[in-house]
Amino acid sequence: MYFLGIDLGSSSVKTCIYDGKTGRVAAVAFAPQREAPISAPQIGWAEQNPDDWWNYLKTALHEALGRAAIRPENIRAIGITYQMHGLVLVDKDLQVLRPSIIWCDSRAVSYGKQAFETLGHDYCLHHLLNSPGNFTAAKLAWVRENEPDIFDKTYKFMLPGDYLAMRMTGEVRTTVPGLSEGMLWDFENECVSEPLLKHFGIPKAMVADCVPTFGEQGFLSASVAAEIGLPANIPVCYRAGDQPNNALSLNVLKPGEVAATAGTSGVVYGIHNQVRTDPRSRINIFAHVNHHAEEPRLGMMHCTNGVGIQNAWMKRLVAPELSYEQFNELAAQAPIGSDGVTVLPFGNGAERILENRQVGASIHGLNFNNHHASTLARAAQEGVAFSFKYGMDIMRDTGMNTKVIRAGHANMFLSPIFRTTLATIANATIELYDTNGSVGAAIGAALGCGFYQSPAEAFAPLHKMAVVEPDTENKERYADAYRRWMTCLNLEL
Repeated sequence: MYFLGIDLGSSSVKTCIYDGKTGRVAAVAFAPQREAPISAPQIGWAEQNPDDWWNYLKTALHEALGRAAIRPENIRAIGITYQMHGLVLVDKDLQVLRPSIIWCDSRAVSYGKQAFETLGHDYCLHHLLNSPGNFTAAKLAWVRENEPDIFDKTYKFMLPGDYLAMRMTGEVRTTVPGLSEGMLWDFENECVSEPLLKHFGIPKAMVADCVPTFGEQGFLSASVAAEIGLPANIPVCYRAGDQPNNALSLNVLKPGEVAATAGTSGVVYGIHNQVRTDPRSRINIFAHVNHHAEEPRLGMMHCTNGVGIQNAWMKRLVAPELSYEQFNELAAQAPIGSDGVTVLPFGNGAERILENRQVGASIHGLNFNNHHASTLARAAQEGVAFSFKYGMDIMRDTGMNTKVIRAGHANMFLSPIFRTTLATIANATIELYDTNGSVGAAIGAALGCGFYQSPAEAFAPLHKMAVVEPDTENKERYADAYRRWMTCLNLEL
């Protein structure tokens, strides 16, 4: 029995065909082969075309099916994970009305800030668990004010994963965790926040109907099945945002457990069973995939937008001819602390941990006589690790004391410099696993259709590839570099 996992990211769409009986991946594929384009019509904006996502999915699925060499009718269920906080608008014919305003778009910051003040900090932090910020609801408020013709034509608004499910099933649906990531869920009353809708002028009819995170959410239509090469009526049985799903893929489901990822953006995501918010709303709190009102499971999340995207930018700048493995080797030629060079990685939109400021990326302490490509390569990776530490300190103050971090053996966690720097300054052990978001989505589908009876059964095959311990011998050198990073950040703020 096989399960299809789909991971809709901002750089590509990945597909995984997962063998539920053996716990092995039959095939993975992604499209496009080069990073998917992000349109920025103005500074601080970020948009993608949902039709492109659909075409990427078809390409990646076709390739994965070919590699797996299985009969498509043996796919039992589909799971979807997706880039969070995006906005997709459709009319009554389910046609997309404008490009998707994606997660790193900053145009709605002022709308969220005004809602925070008007609704009141107490209401927002106790009911929404966050300030409305620059999330999906605020993005929709921007459309209402700046593109009223499009708003008037809007039948439903969705998250990116809801859009993919809609294309497959013809049903416009979402989940409670999805509504919470859009800042639309009232945790105290267990319903959509009507005060927020009223403030933003969003009709409640625009909100998609809710389905459980795990369970039958719709069935693949006959026309779409023929288009993508699968049998009709395969159920979509799971959907979740990329960070909750990353935690699921690492079997991070219990209070106190922590997951991390370092792709285009970087996240530390810990599970809590109590509501404890940051008064300055610098970290995000969402319903986790296994959240229930009677048994709360909340994902406490720190995010840095400029992680893999910054590392890629620096590689293109100083060593475009190198592979990423070679780039990591180049960075290792520089000493701990990058010989006094400090990089702030905040060049990918407004940063929540900086109270939705856009401070931009910056390089400090550069000397044209002493510093080289290796210095910049290492400083970029250390700067990302230091941003993780900054967010984890905020999480610690709200009750999340991290001792073990689980992550996939991928992206920036492939860099020895990044992972050793993070382990040392966080004083935490890092466990690296052979998994990724598309695998997590496939396992979520297997749980959602009842193939697996429990997470323990589902994650029994999860393979730990490596363990990274803090570098205690050089602890002070890393600490000095972090203090210098904090000084530079305070100057920018």
